[in-house]
Amino acid sequence: MRKKIALAQFACLFAFLLSGFLAPGLRASETRQPASAATVQADVCVYGATAAGVIAAYTAKKMGKTVVLIEPGGHLGGMTSGGLGYTDIGNKYAITGLSRDFYRRIGRHYGKFEQWTFEPSVAKKYLQQYLDEAGIKVVYQNRVISAGKSGAEIKSIVLENSLKPDAKTNQTVSAKVFLDCTYEGDLMAKAGVSYAVGREANSDYNETIDGVQLMKGHRLPDGIDPYKTAGKPESGLLWGVSPAKLEPNGTGDKKVQAYNYRICLTSDPNNMVPITKPDGYDVSHFELLARLIAKQPERKTLNDYFIWSKMPNNKTDINNRNGFSTDMIGMNHDYPDANYKKRTEIINAHETYTKGLLYFFGHDPRVPAELREAMLKWGYPKDEYVESGNWSPQLYVREARRMIGSYVMTQANCESKEIVKDGVGMAAYTMDSHNIQRIVVNGMAKNEGNVEIGGFGPYPIAYRSLVPKEKECTNLLVPVCLSATHIAYGSIRMEPVFMVLAQSSAIAAVMAIDSKKSVQQIDIAQLQAKLKADPLVNGKTPEILVDNEDSKHVSVKGNWQPVKKGGYGPSFLSTAENDQTGGSVTFTPEIAAPGNYQIYAYFPKVAKPASEIKLSVKAGSETKSISVQEKDIVVEGQTSGEWYHVGKFNLPKGNASSVNISAEGASGSVAADAVLFVPIADR
Repeated sequence: MRKKIALAQFACLFAFLLSGFLAPGLRASETRQPASAATVQADVCVYGATAAGVIAAYTAKKMGKTVVLIEPGGHLGGMTSGGLGYTDIGNKYAITGLSRDFYRRIGRHYGKFEQWTFEPSVAKKYLQQYLDEAGIKVVYQNRVISAGKSGAEIKSIVLENSLKPDAKTNQTVSAKVFLDCTYEGDLMAKAGVSYAVGREANSDYNETIDGVQLMKGHRLPDGIDPYKTAGKPESGLLWGVSPAKLEPNGTGDKKVQAYNYRICLTSDPNNMVPITKPDGYDVSHFELLARLIAKQPERKTLNDYFIWSKMPNNKTDINNRNGFSTDMIGMNHDYPDANYKKRTEIINAHETYTKGLLYFFGHDPRVPAELREAMLKWGYPKDEYVESGNWSPQLYVREARRMIGSYVMTQANCESKEIVKDGVGMAAYTMDSHNIQRIVVNGMAKNEGNVEIGGFGPYPIAYRSLVPKEKECTNLLVPVCLSATHIAYGSIRMEPVFMVLAQSSAIAAVMAIDSKKSVQQIDIAQLQAKLKADPLVNGKTPEILVDNEDSKHVSVKGNWQPVKKGGYGPSFLSTAENDQTGGSVTFTPEIAAPGNYQIYAYFPKVAKPASEIKLSVKAGSETKSISVQEKDIVVEGQTSGEWYHVGKFNLPKGNASSVNISAEGASGSVAADAVLFVPIADR
């Protein structure tokens, strides 16, 4: 019944889309013909209604183009609304434009300026809000099966119904420019664009942490026997342990990092569906976990086995932690190039494994009583994923295909040893790979592939990494499965960054259409200027950021030292804990449009902060002193600082306004990092 309803809804929706995209002059009766009898035509086709796809479609539509947004499944928002509420940020400075606006909308929902931790349903609500504002209807449950090209140009793609494939109901979509915003890169692959799967060898791009890596982090401790009968290799390997041998460090392969589900549970008894034994539960899948638990009896909390992050309203975003957790290591290697049927099998196996893991922790007698009791206090939330049995419909596909495009982002880019000049977005997250395989090393079970190397600031992502080689395809942009090595992709592959790159890609698509050029030949300097001048694609005055590294608009008095980690942007300024010399930092914006502004100051975490910080705001001829209490700066989520609301001020045009952060009389370290001026009319 559910499939029949979905098919009916699909037919009606496609008919609606046809009515909007058919050429002017058609009679009304002609728009009511069966959906399968015509081709949908649009300026821009966005494939994949991930958060990136939503932002791309919104951007192109707001810029005056017709847009069709296609989602191969039935879920809106990808991982952003699929359980990943504990947002991987890296550095908020890197998150710009509509991506940042999304987290501001989330913030307003929770009564804050911006928020990076949220419930799945809240994320979905505000992604849908973008589509409603732009008048975009998603075509759900349609997946690409082929792409028709003329030379290097995609002319059209053919879609089949995902729930009930039937050649008679296949649909054709033609567009001037296509964007692949899926995690898998299926449209890219169907278009014949080169791509990589797995890990490059270090020697391929002169890297040091790509390829096989047996590092510390999320590892099994020594002494965990990998065999069904301990000490007897002839008994066979436990489930989840691969017979593959450990290759030399830096060796390339076709294996991809582990997938998992970011699990949303609740501790609210009135909103809880109990965790029960899932169909297909196989306790042997957790024998290695039982041995791990026995090996470390001192670990008796859920946080010893999961990253158990609290979300609003008594909910969670649960992620992988340590040697055996939510990552289904090694069971996804076929996924990137698998057909749709095989992918569904892999997805279902991950769901069964994850639900089984939760059940195991709550019920297996080998789990310490404290752990079992703690797990039984949680259940699936009744008000989340109501269409899919209160379970996320989105598997966390951390990495699948990666385009080999006009430019390949590498470890050198992440570490700013090579800085591109055609940047249209930034990343700042640690080069992060989850484990890739579980093998036998020296007679013990070991996880291999985990890499977590960071410590660098925000760096630009090349526009050329979003487009294929021109000889392969001239009208496709790929902001999610972009061109990067395995280890560089590990830094870039964050939801906010995907949204930034999707907005840049959509603007580039519009520029290519308007200039009648290939996506490779657009004016990148013009694209960069558009992103800066109109970050919300609404033509309104953008907010003004004054960062401590902006020497033109920042003046420093006293003994302030730069700190390279933990601030907003590349650095922040700080006084020493016992420095009594005072001094101040003054942030002076260039106000282009006079009016009312909300002012925010960014305060990063410092080791021993002053309990009180003195600010003064000069708004034209008026000056106001403000005392900031350290206890009022509340930092939440994966971030090292927070915006503090200084207040609302009427600012004249020019540079007659400023914010001064003083260390005078402070009992502890004072940080001066960045000040933001947000036009109230734009909020």
